[in-house]
Amino acid sequence: MPSPPVDRPDGTDGGGAAARLPAAVALPGVLLLALNLRIVVGSLGVLLPQVRADLDMSTTVAGVLTTVPVLCFALFGFAANAVAGRIGLHRTAGLAMLALTAGLLLRPALGSAWPFVLVTALATAGAALGNVILPGLTRRHFPDRIRGVSALYGAFLVGGATLASATTVPLAGLLGGWRPGLRIWAVVSGAALVVWLLLSIRDRPAPGASRGTPLRTLARSRLAWTLALLFAVQSATAYAQFGWYPAILVDGGLDPGEAALMLAIVTGVSVPLTLALPALIRWSGDRVLLPIGFGVVTALGWLGVLLAPTILPWLSALLLGAGSTVFTWVLAVLGQRSRTTEGTVALSGFVQSIGYLIASVGPFGVGLLHELTGAWTVPLGVLLGLAVLIGVLGSLAARHRYVEDELVGAQWPT
Repeated sequence: MPSPPVDRPDGTDGGGAAARLPAAVALPGVLLLALNLRIVVGSLGVLLPQVRADLDMSTTVAGVLTTVPVLCFALFGFAANAVAGRIGLHRTAGLAMLALTAGLLLRPALGSAWPFVLVTALATAGAALGNVILPGLTRRHFPDRIRGVSALYGAFLVGGATLASATTVPLAGLLGGWRPGLRIWAVVSGAALVVWLLLSIRDRPAPGASRGTPLRTLARSRLAWTLALLFAVQSATAYAQFGWYPAILVDGGLDPGEAALMLAIVTGVSVPLTLALPALIRWSGDRVLLPIGFGVVTALGWLGVLLAPTILPWLSALLLGAGSTVFTWVLAVLGQRSRTTEGTVALSGFVQSIGYLIASVGPFGVGLLHELTGAWTVPLGVLLGLAVLIGVLGSLAARHRYVEDELVGAQWPT
């Protein structure tokens, strides 16, 4: 019976290419890549009213525009595995930043709605490639520090989104409008592009390099599906949270300013907790304790919103923010559930693509349930159920095993 593949001693896995970089070189590149992956979304949301007015964008087109990121994360996530298998991880990172930078530069120059949507899709496609390869880059360059590096880049992911959301409006005012306010972020992605072009300049495709693990192979793995469903549930919760949490609080009696502050608390608390994640993992000892804890605190947060939205709303916000740290935990687990870098990239592509596709119905479903029932009780009950699923699926995903071991005998490329 064939044995599962493993990484080679030189730091490659047969996918072409790039040997392991020194940590002092690889870590800044990984963190700069992570910093850029949510800028395209975070910078646009706060300027969307101005963009719609200037481009005469209808509500329908605006709805498409706000759906583009999650669809691109899913669709181009499927492609990332094949791209990385063909050109190598480093060049894929460079390609991701090239697409992102081109989109960030071009979209402010456009004068009509649909081209703006298409160029936003180009930028988001680059972010999707980066999403998938981050766990693979971590697995290749930091095989003994996956948890710590995953926590760091998770904090940079959240920090990039927070930075873009918090500073784009002031920058637009300072620079003279929404167009330069959006264009300025191409400077940040351009820096990441230069770094990854330099890091990949000496990469050479290996003879007979693998084209990536077929995703249909992973569809036979229970572990892959468990992780995909966990990613879907936590992403659906997060999208519903960002889309509807302030509205739920306003309907419950808070004024809009207080509701916005509660959402800021949710986002803000997740950054320090993400950085503390390796220590939390060590402290918890038992692998299943931490994911169950994420589910419990998320459920308690939604329960507080359901039963007493105006009584200690900051406590519910803190609990929801703590629960959202499960996102980084899942990314760390992705890097530990494959024996090879190639397997990690394939697993990441499968999990994120399936997860984002399922999660895309989350905000729509919450809104639909509210419209059908005329209240928030049923939608919040569903969110409570999703929190329970986070604990259940997380405890299953926490069991130490490798996806290749489930698929021994399958056609893994060599």
